[in-house]
Amino acid sequence: VQLQASGGGSVQAGGSLRLSCAASGSSSGPEAIGRFRQAPGRERERVSCINNRNGRTYYADSVKGRFSISRGSAHTMILQMNNLKPEDTGVYYCYAFAGAPHWGQGTLVTVSS
Repeated sequence: VQLQASGGGSVQAGGSLRLSCAASGSSSGPEAIGRFRQAPGRERERVSCINNRNGRTYYADSVKGRFSISRGSAHTMILQMNNLKPEDTGVYYCYAFAGAPHWGQGTLVTVSS
């Protein structure tokens, strides 16, 4: 499975950004797809994922109510991030599970106060 990440950028606190992740190389698509993030000096953490088989979603407590994950077309995941906070700053990595974990490139999100 290959993952193509897009989105990210810089925004002021309270602003919004959209991240997407497109999976290819699997006819049925990955079982789950989402985004992890890593802030400077911190471990990588799971932000949000969606199960492509049953539609169930996961959100880290820190982003609940602000982020929304959805499935787009052709095995694409969209993460809408609203009311961004400076602590959301980090590198956001595309992730998919298709029999094994797969990682895509990271995209930088910078939220200034």
